[in-house]
This record gives sequence, C-alpha cells and structure tokens, in this order.
Amino acid sequence: MPFAVETPPRGKRAPARRSASSALALAMALVAVPAVAQSTDAPVGQTSALDVPAPPADANLPQVEPVISDEEFDETVPELDPSNDPALDAPLESIEDFERRVAQEQAGAAPAEGQDVPLGDPTLADGDAVEEIGDAPIRDAELAAPLPPLDQFNVEPVEFAQDATDTETTEIAYSVRVNGLDAADAEAATSLRDQFDNLSALEDGDGKAANVAQITARLTEDSALMQRILASEGWYEARAATQIDRTGEGDGLSLTAVIDVLPGPRYSFSDIVIDADPTEPPDLIRKNLVLKTGDPIVAARVQGAEANVAVALPENGYPFAEIGQRDILLDQETGDGVYTLPVTTGPRSRFGEIQTTGDLAFDAEHVGVLARFEQGELYDSRMVDDLRQALVATGLFNTVSVLPQQTGEPAGEGTEYATILVEQEAGPPRTLAGSAGFGTGQGFRIEGSWTHRNLFPPEGALIGRGVVGTQEQGAGVTFRRSNAGQRDRTFQATAEALHSNYDAYEAFTGRLSALISYDSTNIWQKPFTYAYGVQLIGTNEQDYDFALQDFSRRTFFIGGLIGQAGIDRTNSLLDATEGFKITAIIEPEGSLQDGFTPYVRARLDGSAYFSPTDAITLAGRVRVGTIQGIERFDLAPSRRFYAGGGGSVRGFGYQQLGPRVVLDNPDFDPDDPDESADPFIYRPLGGRSLNEAAAEVRYRFGNFGVVGFVDAGQVYEDTLPDFSDLRFGAGIGGRYYTNFGPLRIDLAMPLDRRPGESKFAVYVSIGQAF
Repeated sequence: MPFAVETPPRGKRAPARRSASSALALAMALVAVPAVAQSTDAPVGQTSALDVPAPPADANLPQVEPVISDEEFDETVPELDPSNDPALDAPLESIEDFERRVAQEQAGAAPAEGQDVPLGDPTLADGDAVEEIGDAPIRDAELAAPLPPLDQFNVEPVEFAQDATDTETTEIAYSVRVNGLDAADAEAATSLRDQFDNLSALEDGDGKAANVAQITARLTEDSALMQRILASEGWYEARAATQIDRTGEGDGLSLTAVIDVLPGPRYSFSDIVIDADPTEPPDLIRKNLVLKTGDPIVAARVQGAEANVAVALPENGYPFAEIGQRDILLDQETGDGVYTLPVTTGPRSRFGEIQTTGDLAFDAEHVGVLARFEQGELYDSRMVDDLRQALVATGLFNTVSVLPQQTGEPAGEGTEYATILVEQEAGPPRTLAGSAGFGTGQGFRIEGSWTHRNLFPPEGALIGRGVVGTQEQGAGVTFRRSNAGQRDRTFQATAEALHSNYDAYEAFTGRLSALISYDSTNIWQKPFTYAYGVQLIGTNEQDYDFALQDFSRRTFFIGGLIGQAGIDRTNSLLDATEGFKITAIIEPEGSLQDGFTPYVRARLDGSAYFSPTDAITLAGRVRVGTIQGIERFDLAPSRRFYAGGGGSVRGFGYQQLGPRVVLDNPDFDPDDPDESADPFIYRPLGGRSLNEAAAEVRYRFGNFGVVGFVDAGQVYEDTLPDFSDLRFGAGIGGRYYTNFGPLRIDLAMPLDRRPGESKFAVYVSIGQAF
C-alpha cells in the first residue's frame, strides 16, 4: 500500500501531495513547475506567444531622427529601365518550362547563352538523365564509384596505441564522509547510518570507481537515498548537499565523497482519525492501531500498525474488512501531521456451512472433521488458516485454498453467516520412500515403502513396507486411516513378518496389531500425544538355556495391550534446542504358551534442552524401564530390555550391555599363529530392567555442527534397576543440517573397555540422537 503524505505550503492550508511505495521510499514531495509552451504557429483566431499587439492609432510615439533622408536614398538606388533590360517586362517562365530547363542542365545539355555551367560532373551520379529531384552536385569521384561486392569487402582492424594484452583496469580510490547526521541518528529508533551503509551505492563500491564521473553518479544516488531514509523516519524536509573533496597531486590524489545532511524538523502525529463504521467491541480498530499522538511519523510504524489492524479485524469476526489509503496532512509551520485511515469493515460474520469445489480428494463432510470451528461460531481467520494447514498436511493436494464467501444471511446479534469455500485440486496419492542407516552391531539397514494415501477415501492409506539389512529382513502391510472421525486421530492395522539375527537372539516373528494414536506431525507438534491398541505376536527364537548349557529354539505366543502417553514442550521434533519432553509406555502382556502368564513392560523416557547462545545447545536424556510379573527365562528374548547402540549408550555394540554368557568360539584355532579371531563369543542375555543417561554439547555453525557427548547405562536381571556397574561411552559427532532435519554421524568409544567390546563404534542416521 503506497504511503501518502499531504503538506500545505507555509502560510497556506492547501495540501501538496507526497507519496512513496515503501517505508524507505516514504517522503519527498515532488514539486512540479509548469512550463510555458511558446509557439509562433498560432491557429487562426488565436494569438501566438510571440505576437506583439499593434499600438493604438492615437498613441503618442517618440520622434526618431532618420538615418538617411529620402532624397539621398533615391539618388543611391538606380532606376530600373526596361528599355535596357527587356527581361524585366518579360512574362515569368512557367513551372513546367523551369523544370524542363533544370533537367536539361543536369543532364549535361549545353547551357544557354549567359547561363552558368552546372556544378560537378555533367552527368547524373546514377545515370538517370531525368529526375523529379536532381542529384546533389558531385565533387568527389569516389562518391560516384560503384561499391565492391560483399565477398570482396575487407575490413581492416583498427590499430590501438595501447597493448591489446594489457587488461589492467584503472581505478580511482575514494572515501565517504557523511556530515550532520549524528543528531538525527541519535533520535531515531533505528540507526540511520546503518541503513545508509547497507543501501549506499558509494559503500557498495568498496571505495573504488572507474572515474570521477562514476563517483559523482553514486554520490547523486546516495544523496536521494539519504533524503528517503530521513523522510521514512519523519524528517520530510531533509536536504542533502554533495561535493567531492580533492587533496594531494598525481598518484597521491585522494578523493572524498561528502554528503552534508540538513535534517530539518521532525514531524509528529497531532491527531489520529479512523474513518470506519462502528465495530464490536467499539475500540477494536483503535486498540490495534498502535499509533499515538505526539509520536514521530515513522513509515515502518505506520505500515506495521495498519497491518496489525488488517490482521485483527478478520480474527474478530470481520472477514471482509479492507484497509483504505491512509492520508497524512503535514503542517510545515508546526511540524504536526494529521493521520486519517479509512477502513471498510464489512459485515460482522459467523462461520456458515462448508462447501468444496474442484478436483476433490474428499468431500465437505470430511473437511468439517478437519475444521476446529463449529457452524455459528464467530468468524476467526486463525481457524481458517488452521484448516488450510490441515488440508495441506494430508498430502493429497496439488493446490488447496480456503476462503470466506459473503452470503447476506442473518445469523443474529447483527451478524451474518459466511460460507467457507474450499477449492481443491487433488494431487498424486502415491508415494515411494526410503531410508538408510548404519550402526556398529546393527550393520546396514535399508527400508523402503510404497504408499497410496487415499486408496480408501477419505484418507484411507495402504502402505507396503520392506526392510533389508545386515541383521534384519522383513516385510509388512499397513492400513491407516488419518483423521479417523476426529482431527489428528489415526487408526492403523498392521501385519508384518520379520527375521532378526543379532548377537542377543535370532528370531522369526509374525505380528498383528491395531493402534489408535494422536501424534505430532511435521506441521503440528502437539504438546500432548497418546496411543493405545492391541497386538498379537508369534515368534520362534533362539535363546541360551542354562540347564542345557547351550542354545535352544523356543516358540512364544504373546498377546497384549499397548498404552503410551507423551508431553512435548520442545521447539522442534528432530532438532530441539529448548524445552523438555516425557514419554511413558505401558504394555500389559501375557505369555500364551503353556497356559497364560501375565506381566507388564513399562518404560519412561525424558529429555531436556537449553541453549545459552544461538550456536550452543546443552541436551540431556534419561531412561528407566522395568518388567514385572515374569521370570527372564519365560520371557521371549525379543521382549527383554537391552542397552547399547546409536539410540542407547553409544560406544558399545547394539544390545551389548547387561548380563551376558561367555562361550568358546568354535572358529578359533589356538594352534594357528596367525589367528586373529577372539577365542570367546559374548552373547547378551537381556534383562528385566534398565537405566540410561546421556549428555550432549551441540555447537552449530551455518549448516554444519559438532557434538561432544557422554552416555551411560546398564541392563539388570532384576525387575528394578539398581544403578550399579554403570558403563560409560564418550565420543564426538558431526551434523549437517537440512530442511528435513540434521544428518548425524557419531564416533564413540567405551570407557574402561572390557573383553569382547569394540574399541570404537560408528553411527549414521537422520535426526539428533535424542
């Protein structure tokens, strides 16, 4: 919206319009002086600007002495005697005879007696003996010569006195000095000098120019810039004079571009007038137009205040409000300004019905599920923006818009219904996705998925998933209904088969589950989340049998419930720098083989983040877990607690902490002098409780970061952790920050390393460790 200011001249009240297109461009009035057009070709009946009217007949003119008498003039000029020159009385030659004679002369005809010889060559230049307009006289034979053919036309290069290989560019050094700005700079809310330095052509030139003319041009441009900057802060009569100071001679010549600033008076508001219909509440516009009488007229403040009104009105029931063109009348004698803002409020409105048009991904009924407002509630543009974001979050649209439509239908209490129109253009519903990672003890792991997000409208997705890794392979299929009957609620049913081969166990597992969840998304990070559901697991696993002193395979059937609740007060899902989050998981389960043996698995996770500076973040994490109601041997190895690895205690292999059994390595040959294998095999057994802790110092510079960390943890055979025999790992990591989260690579080593533990471990993944 252009910024307009009216200024009456001193001693007068008639305004002179001043305008500019931005806060910085606000200000200087353009004074147009009409030019007087003069013409000697005045139309008939009009007087030319150069016509001089004749004096009246009775005007008394002064006597002027003649330069020469009439008698002397007659004696000096001889009389024309027709008898001596018969041509004087001869009739004039006709135009046709004149043109014919001229053509004959130009064609080379012999001149008549007493006639001058034509100039130049007696033949016409182009060989045409008769032309309506004769050729120009030819005095240079080269002009009449025929042009050479194009293929024979040679261009000779121009010889320069300067060596063509000399590419050195001559530059003139200069400095910049601004005088008279300090007082205004001290009074302004922002640094005027900083604004000038950021936009100055002289400063942008880094003190070098090709010649003095270029410095002059930059100086002229910066003079106008300085006036605009001052005007944007209320100094509407600012002046800026320029000059170039020269000191020294020859190579020692120094140039200084000087701008002498005369700010003049600073204008302030003497009155603030709002031209608008009454609103509810009555002070809605004035309260949000944060301008005060007596304040200086600063363009940025004015535009910000108007933007605040433009936002506040739709948030308080006025979706069709329009902010008009402001008017500021300046009084040069007092330095005051009267500000007037016209506002068209439109009808106060309530939410009406939802309508949808276009290439639909789903109907208006499901749009109503996503909306956080009910029909009849007072219109609030924040709720409309929220609905728009929810539609975008479905991932089902190429484009989608949500706009209010005026209906004129009364809604009571002086309000009208406003229809919410959703314009849809459905996008491709299918997605291919993949991820990859590596961890010492886990090896490589690649996961891919195919998703049809709207195979069962509305928002009924079918997902196929596959995992290929060094120690894990599997596949599964999931049906997911997003926004299932309620905003942000998800229902999903999963069937999957998985083969896992870790040091702790080898398992062939099938799983069926159903889950209802309320989770955070990339657009909405929710402060409270939950999930609940059921699962049925059948798994055949290898476990160490102390009675047999060997490994044996057993089959487990497990049925259970899932319960999870979380509180998240952090500022980011993948890269938190402030706040905390807590997650609790409770899984009542029962072992179904050889009768029913109930037990409960529970785990509590918490983390906190604090950033003393923009570049440094301190992060900490704790985890405790317990399994109650079952002996370890009766519990499937895959359902026990383990610690160690990239998401646990770094520096140790995956699942390597806690109780373990030491076995002879059958591949070890004690008689081979080159044998490098470990003579023993260390097999983790898992436990019924655990505790973990971690601390990180994260330093970020641009898109890169460095992390130092210390982790600690242990797994115990008992049902409650006793925090004894804690194991520590320490290391350093690198981060590359992308728009979807940081890429992480960590290098860690165990402290007080024990037999069978690696010297170091490497972890690569997406997102912070916690």
